[in-house]
This record gives sequence, C-alpha cells and structure tokens, in this order.
Amino acid sequence: MLESTKSRAGVLKELFGFLWKRKMWWLIPMIVMLLVFGALLILASASPAFAPFIYTLF
Repeated sequence: MLESTKSRAGVLKELFGFLWKRKMWWLIPMIVMLLVFGALLILASASPAFAPFIYTLF
C-alpha cells in the first residue's frame, strides 16, 4: 500500500514538473481542482457525513 502511494505521488510530481517545464501554468489550477473534486466525491461515497457538502456544491 505504501508503494502505491509513493508511485501516485511520483506521477503527480512528474506531471506538475512537466507542466512547469513546458510553461503550461494555466493547467495547474484545473488539475488541482479536478483532484479536489475527485477526493471530495470519494469521501462522499465512503461516508454519508459528507453528503450535505456535495449537494451544496452541485
């Protein structure tokens, strides 16, 4: 489990490094927001306590 977390962090680090090197800074906020929404949806599906927060966003 720890290795998969490290590999995911490595992929994200490599992605942001690529975007920074290619001067695609405008994509970084979009990717961050996609990650935040993805994490929020995963939390909402795992626990009903987060459901009211999801409904207010959409």
